Amino acid sequence: MSHIQKSTFDFLTELKANNSREWFADNRAKYEAALADVRSFLTDLIAALSEFDPKINTSIQASKCLFRIYRDTRFSNDKTPYKSWFGAGISVDGRKLQGPEYYIHIGAENSFIACGYWRPEKQHLEAIRQEIDYTGNKLDEILKTVLTGGNIALFKEDLLKRAPAGYSEDNPFIDFIKLKSFVLDRSLTIKELSAKNALDNIVASYKSMLPFKEFLQEAIDTE
Repeated sequence: MSHIQKSTFDFLTELKANNSREWFADNRAKYEAALADVRSFLTDLIAALSEFDPKINTSIQASKCLFRIYRDTRFSNDKTPYKSWFGAGISVDGRKLQGPEYYIHIGAENSFIACGYWRPEKQHLEAIRQEIDYTGNKLDEILKTVLTGGNIALFKEDLLKRAPAGYSEDNPFIDFIKLKSFVLDRSLTIKELSAKNALDNIVASYKSMLPFKEFLQEAIDTE
């Protein structure tokens, strides 16, 4: 059974407390071990996703899905050189897809999984909003099903204050149309990610999110 090793979380906790190039260099072996652990988990996750999502196949390499642990500090007040988490975007184009994808965030303090489309490019955003305007009832039914139980949530913090051009405030689906990102997420504890059934647990959540991902994909495929 695939899961994240406790030693990986220990490394991330230590990194957060000692975020310097000197410490990282001295503990490079711990980083390599944690990276290998996450990469192995991602490989198993990709294989599991490929069993029910035709957009995912086992030729996708875990290394192409992982984001670098090195932070870009050029335009940030926070000059710490490393992230205290591992992040990966899983799609047919690894982490670089312009479209719906799966995401996993494995951190020292918070971890979560997500599925959807973060900040779609202008053409895709317009296509998704138009699809919601036309078939919002379908999206509403999908969300009613997937959000049942409370573990999974629709990310609502990234939205417009006013209706976008071409839409009115009295549109029955305006709350969806105002979204700038279309993402479902679920928080995970260290205990859940290090449990023997971690992979099965995550895959079950991703599988329930699939109709939402497919709704977004159909919207941009018919633009």
